[in-house]
Amino acid sequence: MSAPKHTATHSIPPHALAQLARQWLSEDTPNFDPAGVCVGSKEVEARLLCKTPHSILAGSPFFTAVFTEVGCTVNWIHQEGAEIAGPDAVTLTAVVRGPARCLLLGERPALNCLARASGIATRCSELQAMATAGGWHGEVAGTRKTTPGFRLVEKYAMLVGGVSMHRQDLSGMVMLKDNHVWASGSITEAVKAARSVCGFSSKIEVECRSAEEGRDAAGAGADIVMLDNFQPEELHVAARELKAEFPALLIEASGGVTPENLAMYFSPHVDIISLGCITQGCPVVDFSLKVQKPGSHSSLNATM
Repeated sequence: MSAPKHTATHSIPPHALAQLARQWLSEDTPNFDPAGVCVGSKEVEARLLCKTPHSILAGSPFFTAVFTEVGCTVNWIHQEGAEIAGPDAVTLTAVVRGPARCLLLGERPALNCLARASGIATRCSELQAMATAGGWHGEVAGTRKTTPGFRLVEKYAMLVGGVSMHRQDLSGMVMLKDNHVWASGSITEAVKAARSVCGFSSKIEVECRSAEEGRDAAGAGADIVMLDNFQPEELHVAARELKAEFPALLIEASGGVTPENLAMYFSPHVDIISLGCITQGCPVVDFSLKVQKPGSHSSLNATM
């Protein structure tokens, strides 16, 4: 099952945070920062405000890493994984302090990351709540349909949102898709070849278009069968038949699953349901960072 929200931050290697922060800052400011002349290096304070109702906060380690790189500090009002922003409130989420020009250098990269990660975590939390309400005990999962260069953030956001990250990359769990099977000649040959390389330490999953292909995959030694692009009624029948014949087999449903039809795929015979929409077309959470005028005082209350 997915790790608890409060441990998610411990899964990110510190060096990865620093490396990503530097990359994002270098992309956004590759040479001069002419606007920095306007504000100089005087110490300022800025409030991070969340304006999207019922959002899950995710991405705070990345947000903090960006500001650390430019010599600023972040004081978080809400913890990672918390639901913030009520239906009518703008929520004070954190306070950032540091030299004005440095704070503004980090503003956009940090906000972009936080908005995207929180949007994914919010969607994941909603999907997991649907599974719980439906009495389904399997795992909602993401996919490898992630943004190039941003996968660590997106996979981490899934973890914060309470769903399975699925495999991280091609070097992890083996997934044999239709193109692998066609290029190999058969499901059996594809599974055999993959097992000769990955050995006992990796599971093998095979994408199948029919229950018969699922039987071939299970018979060849696959650990997981993905029933791809099945209609819900067909899925339930195929999953039940495969489980009866191969009780230890894991069944994943994928293809065409959306937040609107997710509940139609719940079945005691389905172990995993994966959705590309967790990362593709996912709404972002609206955050803004407002520098305070000289003489104003920050309020550390939860809402404003």
